[in-house]
Amino acid sequence: MARFETPKTEPEFIEKIVAINRVSKTVKGGRIYKFAALVVVGDGNGRVGFGLGKSGEVPDAIRKGIDDAKKNFINVPLKGSTIPHEVIGKFGAGRVLLKPAAPGTGVIAGGPVRAVLEAAGVKDIRTKALRSNNPCNVVTATIQGLASLRDADQVAAVRGKSVGEILG
Repeated sequence: MARFETPKTEPEFIEKIVAINRVSKTVKGGRIYKFAALVVVGDGNGRVGFGLGKSGEVPDAIRKGIDDAKKNFINVPLKGSTIPHEVIGKFGAGRVLLKPAAPGTGVIAGGPVRAVLEAAGVKDIRTKALRSNNPCNVVTATIQGLASLRDADQVAAVRGKSVGEILG
């Protein structure tokens, strides 16, 4: 008799909720409360995106945030388990310093930055959020910093040289 095994369905994406914020609107009859959810989605292998969902209910806001994040993926060049070089991501008042680290260091980062890096699949990195601590600005600055990373192949192509010449 043939034995059928159910395939293990692992989650396609890593979904992390960074912040849930209750916002209110004052109208003639009182206040109307809604929720805004900041969500980070990644595949753990160099692709990551973030989204903001707003709704009257928390689960609906999270679902909308996940849908928005899946539309805004970026590719992150990885060098082993870390990033290729140091970079500062900037957005609004938010600044995030991202430094490569030796294997075994782990992810040294605060809440919003950690969520982005873990979803992207970065295992060893040192970070520092500078200036702003607003989760929306910090997440956007982190994504901008990761998007501005370039690996040796990209730099060699721009300069018209081989990877060996670039690395020395």
